[in-house]
Amino acid sequence: MKAGFIGLGHLGTAMAKRLLAEGVDLSVWNRTREKASALSAPLADSPAGLISAVEVLFMNLFDSRAVDEVINGAKGLLSGDCRGKIVIDTTTNHFDSVAGFHESLKKQGASYLEAPVLGSVAPALQGALTVLVSGERQAYEKALPLLEKIGKTIFFLGEPPSATKMKLINNLVLGSFMATLAEALALAEKAGTDKAKAIDILSAGAGNSMVLAAKKAALLNEDFTTQFSSALIYKDLHYLQDLARSLGGPLFTGSITKELFGMTFAKGLDRLDFSGIYRVMKGL
Repeated sequence: MKAGFIGLGHLGTAMAKRLLAEGVDLSVWNRTREKASALSAPLADSPAGLISAVEVLFMNLFDSRAVDEVINGAKGLLSGDCRGKIVIDTTTNHFDSVAGFHESLKKQGASYLEAPVLGSVAPALQGALTVLVSGERQAYEKALPLLEKIGKTIFFLGEPPSATKMKLINNLVLGSFMATLAEALALAEKAGTDKAKAIDILSAGAGNSMVLAAKKAALLNEDFTTQFSSALIYKDLHYLQDLARSLGGPLFTGSITKELFGMTFAKGLDRLDFSGIYRVMKGL
């Protein structure tokens, strides 16, 4: 099965590398062509050209505006041969946008699966992501062998945009927990506890989690090389605010956490890994 991949940021590149390592016949496209140089994969001239040449197309882009441009823009997917193709969009989208993506591709004979992922670069390289999927079951079942190459745990949530909404809800936990860990660590240091010891205590106590385990070295060494940026979690929490408003309810911890990550923009930290929120907390 020939596959394509669009969007070679940190996570997209990791997923593309995993697919290649699993023997997938993969071609790619990226707006910045130089980012494709790290991959031993043919480079398409446009999204339209790529979807015309493959059976399944993955996307991993920054936000829904970028996805819309790839689908509907000049030389976008809809300009190519979409008939019978499956588009697997692993982007964390706005829940309102995905309905339009489903519909526009369906009109051109393609199936769109919203498939946001839980996890970042390291699990992506290991094929250990968690994948949430909504869309047509027939397309999901056909795409499942490829999804299983990037995901260790896969949840099919059926009706769109269930997967997108649940991804945003997951990131409420992710973002607020990361901000809490960063604040706790900064407070511990101010209170006179060595940082390494404080991390060990949090790991043995209430802070014990996949988040702390994944970010322990980054926090200890203050090496915030990007795997999942503060800009991305800020965007996701903004989408989550819209979701809460659409449901007629408040968003307490999510809104506060969003504004904390918003501070990374003023400090020039927004493109670093979201664990870099520690530097914001340390400076307060």
